Amino acid sequence: MELSKFFVKSDLVPVVCQDERNGEVLMLGYANEEALRRTMESGTAWFFSRSRQKLWNKGETSGNFIFVSKILSDCDDDTLIYLGTPKGPVCHTGSRTCFYTTLWEKGEASR
Repeated sequence: MELSKFFVKSDLVPVVCQDERNGEVLMLGYANEEALRRTMESGTAWFFSRSRQKLWNKGETSGNFIFVSKILSDCDDDTLIYLGTPKGPVCHTGSRTCFYTTLWEKGEASR
């Protein structure tokens, strides 16, 4: 598959990681073409760190890998979903997912 079509608009595309067992959103990262290629070759989630300006393999230091079984693309080919199974907590805080803080919730009185 020609991967360059995902990087026409930008060198990086957002990647949502989702637990394939229950649909839970685990994290959001960014991938360049090399990170996407490495994910497809290794079966583990690879990203490009915008702050460190380098490739990184999720779980490389913690052992908490995300084992990717499927990659989905949106209709514009500019956002990806890595569907997979996490080994341990995904967030660097030790939480299972990076999305554990409620920013806003519609209250009962508003419904």
